[in-house]
Parts: sequence; C-alpha cells; structure tokens
Amino acid sequence: MKRVMSVSLGSSVRDHSVETEILGQRLLIERIGTNGDIEKAIELIQKYDGQVDAFGLGGIDLYIYAGRKRYTFRDAKRIALAARKSPIVDGSGLKNTLERKVIAYLQNELGMVFANKKVLMVCAVDRFGMAESLAAAGAEMTFGDLIFALGLPVSISSITSLQRIARIIAPIIVKLPFKILYPTGDKQDYQTPRYGSYYERADIIAGDFHFIKRYMPENLSGKCIITNTVTPRDIQLLRDREIGQLITTTPELNGRSFGTNVMEGVLIALSGKNPDAMMPEDYSDMLETVGFTPRVLNFRGEKAG
Repeated sequence: MKRVMSVSLGSSVRDHSVETEILGQRLLIERIGTNGDIEKAIELIQKYDGQVDAFGLGGIDLYIYAGRKRYTFRDAKRIALAARKSPIVDGSGLKNTLERKVIAYLQNELGMVFANKKVLMVCAVDRFGMAESLAAAGAEMTFGDLIFALGLPVSISSITSLQRIARIIAPIIVKLPFKILYPTGDKQDYQTPRYGSYYERADIIAGDFHFIKRYMPENLSGKCIITNTVTPRDIQLLRDREIGQLITTTPELNGRSFGTNVMEGVLIALSGKNPDAMMPEDYSDMLETVGFTPRVLNFRGEKAG
C-alpha cells in the first residue's frame, strides 16, 4: 500500500485519513495538522521521511507566482528541506493543471457560463491557473490578494495589473513569517465579517477557503463558491450562510475534499517520479487517466439550518 501524508500548519481539528484505491493501487492518505507549529511540522517530516511515498505540505505555500516567475517562501522552504528521502509537494504543480481543467469542466460538462459574471478571487498568486482560466472565460474579475493577504482594501481588476504588482511585492512577502499572511492553527477558525461589499458584489467567490471564510459575511445568499478543501463542518457553515452552490476542485474522499497538496502527493506516489521531473502535461495526462472531477453541491432551494 502506498502512503501519502500531508503535514499541515493548519488546525489539527481538520485531521483526516482515508484508505482508497486509485488506478488499481491501494493508498493510505493522511492529513496531520500542527496548529501553526513549524518546528513540529519539521519533526513530523523527519520522523516519517522515507516511510511515506510522498509528503504534502499543507497550510502553507512553497511558491507563489507572478506571471511565469516563481518565488519561494522562506518558512516553507525550511520545512520542505526536512524531507531528504520522500518527495514533498505543496500542490502548486497540480493547481496549474487541475484548476484550469476544473473551469473547463464546469463550462463544457455542466454548462456553467462565466462570461460577465462578477468573480471575487480572494488570492490569485497561489492559484494562477484558476485565475487565468476564469478571466479567459470572460468573467469580470476582482483579485483580492492585497485585501485578504495584506489587509489593504485595494482590489485589482486585471491579470496584467496583478502580475505587475506581484513582481514588486512578491520578493518581499516571501521573506515574511507566513503566519502574518495566512491563517494557521486555530486562527483558521477565526472569523470576522469584513470587506463585505466585495462579497456582496460577487456572483462567484473563488480561491483558498481559509481566506474566503476569514472575512465572509453572515449572508451569502445564492452565491457560488469555488474552492479547495472543505470539511463537513465547513459545508454546514456555508449552508447556514445560504450559498447557492459549492464546488471543490478536488474530489470527495470519504466525506471530505483534501487539499491540492495531498492530491499532488497522490499523483507523485502513483507515478513514482520526482516532482522536479513532472511537467504540466504529465499532471494533465494523469488527471485524465485517474478521472478526477470536481465535487459540485447545490443548495439552491434549501432552507438554512
């Protein structure tokens, strides 16, 4: 049996494990949260290094992108260096392929129309494939990178502007402690309604769920959310906020969706390749073979609670 372990800076409350079969291979997939403790994450990786077929690095990005240029977070690099035998991935390789495919799938298979829809993308530099695909589909984009990561109430409305700003600030941001930029540990459960006008104007809210949840208002009536990892508790929270539709880019495994870091780890474990040897077309081919499709939950017509 192959084993994929996600070591996350997120809350341990979200821990989950599942045994499943993909392409005829049995897999044990685990997620272990360290409640924001970087040293504990390093210790876990060192402990299981060589015993797992792939690590996922969760609750923190190893890379962000400004166009084609990639920047590495200092905190994440320190954690990743703890893996000397087992490959470790953060999901960025998969985001660029899977999340592009998800938008195409929603258009071609489910008939979703993004043209002229108002989309709030809470943070695009870590999900550039999704951002580009939504913009190419004709959506009216609002990029919230400065708002949700830095607390600056300044929105960005074009991919070109996003790239220009990212090239300026990315070299500085990646040197900061990651906890300043992104909720880790029990801060992932912290919520305060803020920036409500951005949510209110949007037809679709897309991107990392922890960024979405952090400031979302009490009512999201009829909104569509396109995101990554959600637990049953998160789904109930969204149902209570009266959203119309929830789409997760990763499939459901035993009642919840895992993060892209986990699913990239699964593909690496199945391929037996080093992540550095995996090209976008390799991920694309494997996704076609495995048949991953997004999970779509429709809540329209339900009563909250």
